[in-house]
Amino acid sequence: MLRAAGARAAEARVLKISHQFPGGTAEQGDFRDRLVRRFAAQVQERTGGSLTFEIYPGSSLMKTVAQFSALRRGALDLTLYPLAYAGGEVPEVNVGLMPCLVTSYEQGLAWKTAPIGQELTTLLDKRGVKILTWVWQGGGVASRAAGVAKPDDTKGLKIRGGSREMDQMLKAAGGIISSVTSDETYAAMQTGSLDAAVTSSTSLISFRLQEIAKNVTTARGGSFWFMFEPLLMSKSVFESLTPEQQAAMVEVGAAQEPFALAAAKADDQSLAEIYSKAGVKVVDMGADDIAKWKAVAQDSAWKDFANRNAACANLLKLAEAVA
Repeated sequence: MLRAAGARAAEARVLKISHQFPGGTAEQGDFRDRLVRRFAAQVQERTGGSLTFEIYPGSSLMKTVAQFSALRRGALDLTLYPLAYAGGEVPEVNVGLMPCLVTSYEQGLAWKTAPIGQELTTLLDKRGVKILTWVWQGGGVASRAAGVAKPDDTKGLKIRGGSREMDQMLKAAGGIISSVTSDETYAAMQTGSLDAAVTSSTSLISFRLQEIAKNVTTARGGSFWFMFEPLLMSKSVFESLTPEQQAAMVEVGAAQEPFALAAAKADDQSLAEIYSKAGVKVVDMGADDIAKWKAVAQDSAWKDFANRNAACANLLKLAEAVA
């Protein structure tokens, strides 16, 4: 038995998982870090220890945006990644954070089995990236100035949207755009270079913006901001695994999706509770607000995205077909 265990240990392959979010445990902390830890533990168990993992939260292994390029080259094994961060490298992926295109979790998750999901999967596959877990997150707006629920509220605010297209909509509504990643928003708001940040409920909690904000708009009743934030794997690394290991990665990855959905919805509610307790004014974005934002988005971000290339236009059309 000792010899067998030693042999397995000697053959074990270590895979690195990187992400930008605060670290914790499988039971506590940012759910995206917890998802990664659950995934790693279950794959290790499923493969009898032939695969083990090292997890690097807080962009401690490499810078946030660089993780996608590293994945494509096989220099990084896995990442839980806001896909729109890769829009500078692959413009088409910005469909994963297109304002008002997805306004509920159910709509986003329906992409997986719809033509839009198949097209997006093929697009990434051709660029050396494999989707393991489909994760969508609703988002809100934390502001150190006035609250932001409808387009007119944005006028004159220094604000970040999280993607080229989100920024375009906010600019069209009168906002002054500041492009920072979500893990940089606290410092930017603290120094005054940013008035308001649009990001996921989980990030609004994890990055403690309630310490700075005076107003917050939640995603509890829907939002103009839903981001595709999947667990991704390098295709070349995936293809280097045994068939049994590949099956474990795929099946365990898909098994995390109900956990991600429940956790994201729970964070939408927790956001309101945490910010209210901190003395921040809490409002929800209503259907009328979202309709006004959609009109701005269609005339700015959607139009620009569709005009970038034929693939972008096709992705937008396929996404619009998912009601």
